[in-house]
Amino acid sequence: MERKQGFFSALEEVVRGLSPARSRAKSPGRSVSPMSGLLRRKVSTSYSDSLIGRSGSLRPVGETLTPLMEGPDSNGDEIGESKRFGSGIGQWVRGQLSRNPSVAVNENGCGGKRSDLRLLLGVMGAPLAPLHVCTTDPLPHLSIKDTPIETSSAQYILQQYTAASGGQKVQNAVKNAYAMGKLKMVASEFETATKVVKNRNVAKAAECGGFVLWQMNPDMWYVELAVGGSKVHAGCNGKLVWRHTPWLGAHAAKGPVRPLRRALQGLDPRTTASMFADSICIGEKSINGEDCFILKLTADPQTLKARSEGPAEIIRHVLFGYFSQKTGLLVHMEDSHLTRIQSNGGDAVYWETTINSFLDDYRPVEGIMIAHSGRSVVTLFRFGEMAMSHTKTRMEEAWTIEEVAFNVPGLSMDCFIPPADLKSGSMSEACEFPQEERGKSAHSAKVAALDKTHTTSIDNVVWKVEI
Repeated sequence: MERKQGFFSALEEVVRGLSPARSRAKSPGRSVSPMSGLLRRKVSTSYSDSLIGRSGSLRPVGETLTPLMEGPDSNGDEIGESKRFGSGIGQWVRGQLSRNPSVAVNENGCGGKRSDLRLLLGVMGAPLAPLHVCTTDPLPHLSIKDTPIETSSAQYILQQYTAASGGQKVQNAVKNAYAMGKLKMVASEFETATKVVKNRNVAKAAECGGFVLWQMNPDMWYVELAVGGSKVHAGCNGKLVWRHTPWLGAHAAKGPVRPLRRALQGLDPRTTASMFADSICIGEKSINGEDCFILKLTADPQTLKARSEGPAEIIRHVLFGYFSQKTGLLVHMEDSHLTRIQSNGGDAVYWETTINSFLDDYRPVEGIMIAHSGRSVVTLFRFGEMAMSHTKTRMEEAWTIEEVAFNVPGLSMDCFIPPADLKSGSMSEACEFPQEERGKSAHSAKVAALDKTHTTSIDNVVWKVEI
């Protein structure tokens, strides 16, 4: 016990030494992130008299955008409330290391909270779109002659969507973009072959947090998402997509450069239109009482192969977009991808991840229609191996957009540089699936466990495939 106290005392001293609070006065803003330092260096004072139009506000350009706080909030304060970062870090770490690592469902119908949070952030935090797109490429020319009706119909729907979103001229004038929002996540249901366990108090169990998203032409983006005391970073410098989580560290993503799915959720109409450029129209459907056209996009075999790794094979990835016949805007998006994991000498296990997103509250920001709220329902379905062994986990997210800005002065390529500690080995998309399935193929795939020095600090060991 004395050794543990010494460890935490030393940790607190190290954190206080590194904390920005030692070098500056306490401020009413959030704790500073690495992005804010870059922005302070890059934003020119010559813009101090100009204004950027934002969603719901006007703010001087020279004022630094408030970032997410870096560390977990041990007091449960709302994001944005000021506090000394080092003051509660020891208690927070003690709490993390003392948590029960079990992932079993408890009597109240909820799994281990930390395990739920890891699964929520792993699956819903920063998923990518199915394909690589280039927003600088023009949309296909609308043609009827010698073109299948499904293809020409999709082209017409996308032309209407682009016009309803603000028009191609306005969208092409955007060089970079910023968005900030709040969100709630919860694991609401867990199903096995013999029983279904529902979260009895979804509102109380929901994890609250927020995110910031930066985008810049061409194909660069960066997102920070903090929920329940944990934070996920992900980004793309136009050549490489990477992600950083507290339990995996920084790793490059497999496959080609792809947009962030969260940007397609009503925040980036130009990238959305480019994503569906090669889609086909498969019919109509009513979504929440609104008649919609359905566009279908399927990832090509080459992309699926590039995204597969080791025992994990991406079999398919399909994206559906539902565009309102009344407004022309995207109101619903559904994508589903199926992963096959071959165990060592045994039967294959399949994981199907389905994300349904509903977009709402469209409002114009500098002439571009932006969805200011929405919700997603994620289903993680495991089947195969033996009969009556399937499991299904249902997760939900609700978000609101607080601020949006375009053409932010001072934003440069330096803000999208990958982490210095980015590991050379890339990470398979199956890395976020529960460990018990991926661990079965450990021998044949040369699977190694991450560091387990503090076994009580890790609810469910995450494995990675060695390259």
